Amino acid sequence: MFSLLFQKKTTDSSEDQLLLDEDGPDLINSLNSRKWYRRRNTRKGYGCMEHEKECLAIHESLDYWPSHNEPYKKWLQEKPYRSDWDRWFLMGLIGMVVGTMGFLIHQIIEYLFHLKWELAETYIKNNDFHMTWICALGTGLAMIAVSSGLVVFFCPSSSPSGLPEVIGFLNGTSVQHIFNIKTFFGTFISCVLTVASGLFCGPEGPMVHMGAIVGFGLSQFQSETLGFELPFFTRFRNSADKRNFITAGAGAGIASVFRAPVGGLLFVLEEVASFWDIRLAWQTFFCCLMAVFTTDLLSSSFWLFVYRGHFGFFKAEKRILFWVKNLLDMSVLAFIPTIIIGIMGGLLGALFVSLNIKINALRGRIFDAIERESIRKISKLLEALLVLVVTVTVTVYVPYFFPCTPAMSLKDYQAENTSDQWHNTTSNFSSPREISEYNCPPGPNGTRQSNRTFNQAAALLVENGKRGIMFLFERGTQEEFGYGALVTTLFFYFFLSCWTAGTAVASGLVIPMLYTGALYGRIIGLLLVSMFGVQEEGIASWIDPGLFAAIGAASFFSGVSRLTISLTVIMVEITNDVQSILVIMVAVMVAKMIGDWFNTSLYSALLKLKCFPYLESTPRIFYCKKTVNLELFTASDVMTPHVRVLHLQQNVASLADLLVKTSHSAFPVVYKPDPEHAEVFLGTITRSELCMLLMNDQIFYTPSDREPLNFGPYLKYEEITVEKLRDMARVTRLLGQYSTGPEYQQLFINLKPYLNKSAVAVQAHFSLHRTYIIFRTLGLRHLTVVDLQNQVVGMITRKDLTTCQLMDKLGFCDSDEDPLD
Repeated sequence: MFSLLFQKKTTDSSEDQLLLDEDGPDLINSLNSRKWYRRRNTRKGYGCMEHEKECLAIHESLDYWPSHNEPYKKWLQEKPYRSDWDRWFLMGLIGMVVGTMGFLIHQIIEYLFHLKWELAETYIKNNDFHMTWICALGTGLAMIAVSSGLVVFFCPSSSPSGLPEVIGFLNGTSVQHIFNIKTFFGTFISCVLTVASGLFCGPEGPMVHMGAIVGFGLSQFQSETLGFELPFFTRFRNSADKRNFITAGAGAGIASVFRAPVGGLLFVLEEVASFWDIRLAWQTFFCCLMAVFTTDLLSSSFWLFVYRGHFGFFKAEKRILFWVKNLLDMSVLAFIPTIIIGIMGGLLGALFVSLNIKINALRGRIFDAIERESIRKISKLLEALLVLVVTVTVTVYVPYFFPCTPAMSLKDYQAENTSDQWHNTTSNFSSPREISEYNCPPGPNGTRQSNRTFNQAAALLVENGKRGIMFLFERGTQEEFGYGALVTTLFFYFFLSCWTAGTAVASGLVIPMLYTGALYGRIIGLLLVSMFGVQEEGIASWIDPGLFAAIGAASFFSGVSRLTISLTVIMVEITNDVQSILVIMVAVMVAKMIGDWFNTSLYSALLKLKCFPYLESTPRIFYCKKTVNLELFTASDVMTPHVRVLHLQQNVASLADLLVKTSHSAFPVVYKPDPEHAEVFLGTITRSELCMLLMNDQIFYTPSDREPLNFGPYLKYEEITVEKLRDMARVTRLLGQYSTGPEYQQLFINLKPYLNKSAVAVQAHFSLHRTYIIFRTLGLRHLTVVDLQNQVVGMITRKDLTTCQLMDKLGFCDSDEDPLD
């Protein structure tokens, strides 16, 4: 039955005859009319609803490749040969700035977290939960009020992490205001305040966003917000180089936050970039290297902005984020629980993605229903405050119901452990008082540490996420955390982090993903210990809850993000646990495969929710719960027919009238070689280039003046190539003047020198799947469709190849399969 789905209607002539038909419009009409099922409901399946189409229309695409025309070639000839020293210099500079930024973010977060709980230290010692709650809530509300206020009123582009927007931009979508300096400072301040306030989130997503902003800003040496333009590195002020520097900055951001240079490189390769080449890989790796080196260098001497000495001495426990000291010998039997953990990671990851998308969709509908913008913004701020109230209530009061238990792993406890030795042995512990020990009785001499006990729930909930992950990853602590604390923390952390993601604050999800996975991974490890006992030596010594916590962290991270290669490398770099790389790889692969059965990755789902025209590496089109093979379709099935074309000699009045009445961003240019020949496709010219030509009336001519196709000189490359028209008021005025003035009917423009003669075109019967690959890989904005006589019959844009548009145009709107569910 499924084979009948793709059976196309045929005419009396064979398909071979149809493809050889010389009549272009008939060819396209016959191909376009091949529809299989009548559309009954555009919401069923993943067809585009009207509001989704309107949202798609808002986003413009990017031209990555410059037009290959005569001014461009002349501009290249005038450029002297030079080595790429300036490119490498900028890559290193971007890495150093991002590394410094990563150091500052970590230090400020730790300092604010330390300060917040220091204010509540007296109440913690007295086990006064109510005053502890009031104190923690008061400082947290102040932080979130500023953090959310910055996002809502100052820079909306900072919400929530900016990572989907960066991915969308590098995929080819123009996103406004995400790379300006106002967004950078708003994201920076909002990120540190949000993480320090105690919300279940991390700084990773905003770090990638800020790294991309640094890559954008430093490579351009200009700022529209501040209104300056420095005369340095001007050759990089083009879309292709800008894209490369943004990619390197994003990789440096993830490398700095995890101290993982190889992981940062692989992360942008696997998740962020839709394009790649080996030269960009080398430069991105160098940028990530400089970012991690700078962060490590500064972190080697400073803690909470206090100089500790040992400048340039990289201690393993300080530079490796979750350093695992005791590596375990592995057994083939370990793959059995690993597969189980991978399955749980895929299921819980898919649930997390689905739940998060539903919460964000509901949040969007509620806020969109509020008509007054001021009330809508205040409502977003109040939601962030509400999330904090719930989070602080959980973190302060849940430990009240858990007794204190012996600290099995803290073997270096001393009766007086208030010196710096405590901070050196646990370098990431941020406060002199131990939050994990509140609600515990003091020792004989009145100090907390001397009783060698701690509150399990407080250690997992109240401390920041990084420290909680360190507890869970630790080896040789088989019975330190019980089922009650682990299950309770898993429940609250899963749902609260899911709710937090998407609120009007700059926050990331990597720490919550690692933490959630580590919790259920440790539960599995604890079950094995209950079944087989503690095996410190011998063939079963691999049974350790800390090992399975790391495996669980990787599995849930993969189940949510669907990362594989970069995730495996990042897990090894942040734990130094090379011995466990095989089991981590198995858990990551199983989690990805299980998650892909249910929905897409979180970032892809967020891009779809925001209606970005994002092109995935492989399009996911479903019908009757089966994947549709786009090789069975042609480019003409999704193209937009009846394209407006231009000629080499174009009337000024008609050209202006065309720009006024249409919103197309590019037009095919056709040419008739001889009077008896049909008009054939010659190239394309963009809307901005046409506007720049119309703004230079010295190139206007009348046909009687001279031979129009061979005269010169023409405008320079810098005069016609702009990314954005700056004086739109003048352009609008000139278009109105030219389209209505009768004298402009006799004036023409010669488009031959300015059209892009290397514009990509495919024939109407070209495979749709291969069309998709060409479009995405080359980073195109427009793809012209021609017939066998090279006549223009249609145009394909980025929006035509998005999932919902493909389903609409191919007639699969009746599917019951929704990739977001």
